[in-house]
Amino acid sequence: MKNYFSSQFKLGILGGGQLGKMMLYDTRKYDIQTHVLDPSAEAPSRIACDYFEQGSLLDYDTVVAFGRKVDVLTFEIESVNVSALETLEKEGITVYPSADTLRKIQDKGIQKQFYIDQGIPTASFKRYETASAILRDSPAYPFVWKSCTGGYDGKGVAVIRSAQDLEKLPEVPCIAEAMIPFKNELAVIVARNPSGEVTTYPVVEMEFHPEANQVEYVICPGRINEHVAKKARAVAEKVSNAFEHVGLLAVEMFQTEDDEILVNEVAPRPHNSGHYSIEGSYTNQFEQHIRAILDLPLGKTDSKVASVMVNLVGEENYQGQVLYKNIEKIMEMDGVTAHIYGKKETRPFRKMGHVTIIDQDLSVARTTAEAVKKMIKVISE
Repeated sequence: MKNYFSSQFKLGILGGGQLGKMMLYDTRKYDIQTHVLDPSAEAPSRIACDYFEQGSLLDYDTVVAFGRKVDVLTFEIESVNVSALETLEKEGITVYPSADTLRKIQDKGIQKQFYIDQGIPTASFKRYETASAILRDSPAYPFVWKSCTGGYDGKGVAVIRSAQDLEKLPEVPCIAEAMIPFKNELAVIVARNPSGEVTTYPVVEMEFHPEANQVEYVICPGRINEHVAKKARAVAEKVSNAFEHVGLLAVEMFQTEDDEILVNEVAPRPHNSGHYSIEGSYTNQFEQHIRAILDLPLGKTDSKVASVMVNLVGEENYQGQVLYKNIEKIMEMDGVTAHIYGKKETRPFRKMGHVTIIDQDLSVARTTAEAVKKMIKVISE
């Protein structure tokens, strides 16, 4: 085993956004030397890493050159050059999650077909080269349109109810997915290290903003019965084993009306659905990711208390230099912790931070989360 706690060891992170910044809280705790690559000179992670480099995550030469400076390379965003990761692996650089895992996940069409091939339950779908090609196929409405690549935080996803809706979409490779009637949207985070140790976090319930199509609240534990929770964790572990991933894998799922579990999509990194774990779990998701990719013993995933996370996003009519209005008021509330991501500019529905509410009583935490959401506003100065 490498000595990850030596001053010679270097951990590289592709992407310097909020996920990287929160990961760096824990590398600092263990005094692990970190290098970060991000296209923005104002990346949130810049203030916390040992070495920062500005550059494109999609440029082959940039990623290869960066990767050659570190011992282990990971990422906090899927939009990276996979060919570069493959080259680095051949040169002996440890890359987790692997290039092979990321290649299967990066394109939603490939990802969905992987579930079908592996016998993993998921909604039926069909892949198309353009949105207009769907129209020529006389689709049954409604259905869900997803761009194969580039989607995030509600972008690249749309519910299509008519031909007019299709005509508004970009002409990019995409999938048309059957619309599933469901009771709940759930998520399970799976951690897996190279030695084969696997553990799962409790099932969380996600509530989405109806317009932005992004997660508004994450509730842990999910308000579901134990039978459904066990089934969801088992499906998530099956997905993890199929990908043979190392690190964290966030598995988003639907609980159907008859309590079946269908996999929606995955993210091979720390995820919005696990932010509650910073205050709520024995081992938060960011430390767990570091433990996993460095082949260290995985931490306990149980929750210490009930938790609800609320995302702080830019208000709809504001864009510019950011101001967090009323943040001091929520700091007066018991069990409430705000996390500010350090992004310099706000825009409508941009994720700018999150707040975790913990309590022994889940219903109290959920009610408090509603009050927090109404109180704090992310606006421009």
